[in-house]
Amino acid sequence: MFTRILVANRGEIACRIIRACRDLGIETVAVYSQADKEALHVELADQAICIGAASSKESYLNIENILSAAVLTESQAIHPGFGFLSENAKFAQMCTECQISFIGPSAQVISMMGDKAQAREKMIEAKVPVIPGSDGEIDSLENGLAQAKQVGFPLFIKASAGGGGKGIRRVNSLDDFERQYQAARQEAENAFGNGAVYLERIIFPAKHIEFQILADHFGHVIHLGERDCSLQRNNQKVIEEAPSPYISEVLRQKMGQDAVRAAEAVGYQNAGTIEFLVDEKGDYYFMEMNTRIQVEHPITEMITGVDLVEWQIRIASGEKLALRQEDIQFTGHSIECRLNAEDPFNGFRPSPGLVSFVHLPKGGMGVRLESALYSGYQIPPYYDSMLAKLIVHAPNRMQAIQKMSRLLSELAVEGVPTNHEFLLSLLTSEGFLQANYDTAYLETTFLPQWKDQA
Repeated sequence: MFTRILVANRGEIACRIIRACRDLGIETVAVYSQADKEALHVELADQAICIGAASSKESYLNIENILSAAVLTESQAIHPGFGFLSENAKFAQMCTECQISFIGPSAQVISMMGDKAQAREKMIEAKVPVIPGSDGEIDSLENGLAQAKQVGFPLFIKASAGGGGKGIRRVNSLDDFERQYQAARQEAENAFGNGAVYLERIIFPAKHIEFQILADHFGHVIHLGERDCSLQRNNQKVIEEAPSPYISEVLRQKMGQDAVRAAEAVGYQNAGTIEFLVDEKGDYYFMEMNTRIQVEHPITEMITGVDLVEWQIRIASGEKLALRQEDIQFTGHSIECRLNAEDPFNGFRPSPGLVSFVHLPKGGMGVRLESALYSGYQIPPYYDSMLAKLIVHAPNRMQAIQKMSRLLSELAVEGVPTNHEFLLSLLTSEGFLQANYDTAYLETTFLPQWKDQA
């Protein structure tokens, strides 16, 4: 087991990792930008090192400075959390070259699954259902037009090296294909230094269902069930729940087996997530693999009793996965809400500033809060706006909703606007209460009604 781990992240996930390390008796090193010198993760860690100026590029994305901090503190491993360098193959490879364990999959796997076209081909080889699309990358406009006719409209032109919604263009008809093809290639080249694109049919609306997997270095892979992440705004998840109220037990078993097959096909190691889209007929398709821990991992932990971050660390240190598939039992229902510093009444504009007072609700069984927020905290304008994750667990879905409603009603954050009231309205909306929602629900049904009422 490691004795010292550097946490290459900030905010609530850095605090989450530091606490997991402390439970394992492992010392931690926090890194921070000049803007985060008073952040909670800096106070929680055993050591803390400033790695650069406020901007992410000069700090949390600064590979050289992070590795220098790890070497200086004699850290044996680096946990990247999510975001920033967590899916950066170059960073993972450089950790290996510096003889520092990267707590995640290998650089080769990160690179393979980060290339969306290559990941798609791997899933086809593994006989995992994929969204109908082109046969590999599009190497010319003529080839693209021919394949677009076969795929059908509407479709997406997507950057092979995509991420963050860049290099994606919707095409509704053949007449619009050339313009969107050129635009997607140019944006992909500018964003990723790689203009390669491929085609994918649009499945919308749909259910966004993701399966959590764990895999050790000895070829042992299991899944820990699914999370329903269909409530999204601008492709950003808002509320997640586990298990999905939509998925039947038969479908759960089938999708879980395909998730394990997908991980085995690429030689995956550590924690990861296989994301699927499920259409109105109940057919499901591989969308992508996230080669890291997810923001919403706590709801899986709540229904399984498995500490995913702890197992990330244990697997990276060389331990065998002690869990078998039959050991994973699902108990009750869990919901997570993401509290963001944003103004829902002003286009969800980010709202950095001074938090004059905060009361994070506590008490009762099945209540969990993941946050780096405190009274007097100055929210910097440079990073993601998420302030906290509120998580509940209850014997059934309705009780979980009632418990989350209680938490949101008790929550108080003063000094900056948050999406607090928006979350409470969404949680108690008819579509959510009846589990009658998909990826279109929030923006096409709930938001127009909510704005009228607001």
